[in-house]
Amino acid sequence: MEQFNPIKRRKSKQIMVGNVAVGGDAPISVQSMTNTRTTDIDATVAQIRAIEKVGGDIVRVSVPTMEAAQAFKEIKAQSNVPLIADIHFDYRIALQAADFGADCLRINPGNIGNEDRIRAVVDKARERNIPIRIGVNGGSLEREIQEKYGEPTPEALLESAMRHVDILERLDFDNFKISVKASDVFLAVGAYQLLASRIDQPLHLGITEAGGLRSGSVKSSVGLGMLLAQGIGDTLRVSLAADPVEEIKVGFDILKSLRIRSRGINFIACPSCSRQEFDVIATVNALEQRLEDIVEPMDVSIIGCVVNGPGEALISHMGITGSQRKSGFYVDGVRQKERFDNDRIVDELEAKIRSRIAVKNIS
Repeated sequence: MEQFNPIKRRKSKQIMVGNVAVGGDAPISVQSMTNTRTTDIDATVAQIRAIEKVGGDIVRVSVPTMEAAQAFKEIKAQSNVPLIADIHFDYRIALQAADFGADCLRINPGNIGNEDRIRAVVDKARERNIPIRIGVNGGSLEREIQEKYGEPTPEALLESAMRHVDILERLDFDNFKISVKASDVFLAVGAYQLLASRIDQPLHLGITEAGGLRSGSVKSSVGLGMLLAQGIGDTLRVSLAADPVEEIKVGFDILKSLRIRSRGINFIACPSCSRQEFDVIATVNALEQRLEDIVEPMDVSIIGCVVNGPGEALISHMGITGSQRKSGFYVDGVRQKERFDNDRIVDELEAKIRSRIAVKNIS
């Protein structure tokens, strides 16, 4: 079932966010951000665990106050995944978050005051051996850059990013990653393309403030897909006005579609028509919900008739081809003597998938 992948990934420096490698030849990590109040420790920990359950590699937590920093200490103690402390402006909060166990600081050096304050944060990051993430956003560019360019442009985002990079380089600190996000797809893509040619640090991809679950997923898939297909990107977040769990799911779906990283089941399903011999849409929806806990990569084709069914089944780990009353069942491209009753496809296929994974894990 090996498939051709033409993408040649950009070479980048590798850094560590907790126990997760970012950049170099490490898998592209998928992350999200909590949207609970950080001071609500129980709710924040519950959300982090939900993100982790669906495969989230890294979680970012907003730390806007000293009270939130104290809460972050407790949250970190109860979390298994690496946590990034998201801080703006107040360097003292960054210092506190680092002491409380942050695996990375998201803070723009140029926005936290004079050189002494910047140096204090950089020295703390160096002492704790944690990276910094520079996060440039098209909606919050420096006033003089806005006046220079008139409006956000890829060049404006690049100039802002390089200002922060220059500060860290002047302080001899290269343990950082960087993002140049924008809500406009072409603006973000252009900025990342420019930045990718200027530095070798890891790039964090994102289309910021992309929108709700449907529109935001589409916009992110287009923008991130364009960059990933060019080999640009080392970690990503799909920014949705939705449950953070959905951000992780969409992120992995994007990587899976580009054959970059597989997690869980890749369902190949027809959109269905009057030829279908069973309810394809209901079957796929039910199986997606039932098998959310599966992390092993597997291609499963569910086709409602014999027009495309056999062909898709030949290149899948398991496949169903619709037929009257009983549908054909394939394993690794080979049609089995066993057939499934059309009204029991969900139960039968779930059992087969779980049995295969259990055997694989034992061996």
